[in-house]
Amino acid sequence: MYGMIALKLIVGYFALVVVTRLLGKKEMSQLTPYDFVFAILLGGIIEESIYDEKVNIFHVLFGVALWGGISFIVEKLGEKYEKIRKPLTGTVSVLVREGKINHKQMKKNQMEMEQLRALLRTKGVFSLKDVRYVFMETGGQISVMKKASSDPVTPEMLKVNAEDVDPSLLLVDEGKIEEEELKIAGKDERWLREELKKEGITNIGEVYYAEWSPQQGFYIEKYDEK
Repeated sequence: MYGMIALKLIVGYFALVVVTRLLGKKEMSQLTPYDFVFAILLGGIIEESIYDEKVNIFHVLFGVALWGGISFIVEKLGEKYEKIRKPLTGTVSVLVREGKINHKQMKKNQMEMEQLRALLRTKGVFSLKDVRYVFMETGGQISVMKKASSDPVTPEMLKVNAEDVDPSLLLVDEGKIEEEELKIAGKDERWLREELKKEGITNIGEVYYAEWSPQQGFYIEKYDEK
């Protein structure tokens, strides 16, 4: 019995992974109500079948494949027909328009003012007076457009040429050289050791981490500085 449970669990796990991959990857914040229901029911199919002795592995695979097929068809129909897409994915709500709270949309989305303020704080906005528009996306997250007077000054506004900076690469992590990151940087271990010597480091083992970018060079933290 235990062996069969384990086998069902393993088969169900990989079946879920395959179906999820086929239907596409999304971040949790991008999930629509339809995606959430899909995930709950798909997990429920596996959960119910694991401990039921009458359900064999082929039943599990059939259930997952059928549910995955239905979801795939519904999603494709939603992409093609707007009348189907809107009830499934929902629509974007404008909670704040031209600096004014849209009370109707707030009520429709069951959003209280303190909840809106909390979401705004996650976007770095601490006062509604700085907000021009707030959009509630279909996945539940918000997008914010600030008033021009609240936007930070940019180099473009000051007519200053600002150099673009590439993402930094972690070349040393807890005293160990990250070979893959070195390859991405187009460098080798010899170059790394020579550059670290210029920073006064002869033993890589004493480096907690070392970041590097072509424009900004190294940012290093040693264990004794941690």
